Amino acid sequence: MAASSPKSDRAALLKAFDEARTGVRGLVESGVSTVPDLFVHPDPYASAPLAPPGVSIPVVDLSLPAHLVAAATAAAARDWGFFHLVNHEALVPSGHPARALAAVRPFNELPAPERAAHYGRALAGGVSYSSNVDLFRSPAASWRDTVQVMFGPTPPNAERIPSVCRSEVIEWEAHAAAVARAVMALLSEGLGLGGAALEETSCLEGKLMVCHYYPVCPEPERTMGLVPHTDPGVLTVLEQDGIGGLQVKHTNGDGESFWVDVKPEPGALVINVGDLLQVNAIQLNISLELDMMSY
Repeated sequence: MAASSPKSDRAALLKAFDEARTGVRGLVESGVSTVPDLFVHPDPYASAPLAPPGVSIPVVDLSLPAHLVAAATAAAARDWGFFHLVNHEALVPSGHPARALAAVRPFNELPAPERAAHYGRALAGGVSYSSNVDLFRSPAASWRDTVQVMFGPTPPNAERIPSVCRSEVIEWEAHAAAVARAVMALLSEGLGLGGAALEETSCLEGKLMVCHYYPVCPEPERTMGLVPHTDPGVLTVLEQDGIGGLQVKHTNGDGESFWVDVKPEPGALVINVGDLLQVNAIQLNISLELDMMSY
């Protein structure tokens, strides 16, 4: 009998992992002490070193005068593609981002049979829970599980959002959308356009919430939570927990590239310029920087 090929063995392992319907959290619950080969990544820093100490993404402070905020937003988008947004209480009341994080985590830590009942790769009713959207396409799987909710242009079936985090997820979407709209207006003003110019060309009615969960890893040096990538949409509004891990690949004015740690800042949101906004900016003869991130 002919031996099976490594490719067919990998396909069988992927299938078995997915059909278990419990994600990476299920591996941890099973007591794994090493990272399975499916999740082993090559050195992610082979193409660029870590940034020197003290280098960080810009900060945009909404408490400053409006014209300064608009200029700072445009400069941060142009030079980095990322920035921390602070003093945003008028858009996001204090504590609301943390409420969403605190609600999604318990869902991922429900008993395996309860999580498995929600597991599936299709956005049925606008909602899905699975591990690695690109599980069957990527060279190596990443150490994460994800709840996705498509909030626009068609609203999701709210009953399909896990009940343990449903109200908090819906509440956070409204606040995140307000932040995105405000940032778009600031970018427009800072770039010398009318306040609604970018929003009118950027399809802000499309809204996807992605809630990543990264279980404790026995060998974190052998895998990644998310591979280096750029976000495909217009803007990403990101709330981090206090653990961190997000990095941005930045190229400075001298052409040097390096990975920059985006350390969690209490009360700050992370804003990321996406591919679609970059395309729209190019059409408007505006140059916006778009850096790569890993998590």
